[in-house]
Amino acid sequence: LKTGASCVRPVQALPERVKLSDSAIDVMTDLSKVSVVTVRAKTSMDKANAKMIRYGVRMLLVLDDNEQVAGLLTASDVLGEKPMRFLQNMGGTHADIMVRDIMSTVRELEVLKVEDVQNAKVGNIVASLKKHNRQHALVVAEAADGRQSVCGLFSITQIARQLGAQVQSFELARTFAEIDAVIAH
Repeated sequence: LKTGASCVRPVQALPERVKLSDSAIDVMTDLSKVSVVTVRAKTSMDKANAKMIRYGVRMLLVLDDNEQVAGLLTASDVLGEKPMRFLQNMGGTHADIMVRDIMSTVRELEVLKVEDVQNAKVGNIVASLKKHNRQHALVVAEAADGRQSVCGLFSITQIARQLGAQVQSFELARTFAEIDAVIAH
């Protein structure tokens, strides 16, 4: 192998532009085509934040020691009020905060079933994210025995880009305002 060789990474080609009436699949990150960025629950919050920055993502799927989904960590969790609330309640320093301390646990996560997503439109996903004040939504496939596996995800920032909104900020309210402006035109 020559020095400097790289390896192929999975890539999903999403349409550059979509309309609200297009299929929701056109804005879903398909985890059979793109590797999801994960973090362990026992990782420090600072390391998790650095990982988000390094990979250019605003969300990490949190795994437990058995490789099962334990929760979700978003940039809003790290940069918002959760760390300060944790420190007020538990004491310690910023460096003491672990992913498990501020993540949304599986019990708190609402998911979309892949069968419903296949029949949905982009506008349905935007409305759902807006209604629940969320930046991300997980999509699950359910096996015959009832076990779920995360097979896709939606990001309001990605959807806004594909709708043609000029996403200047990662603030949720502004992203929705940008989408509303695009829809109005």
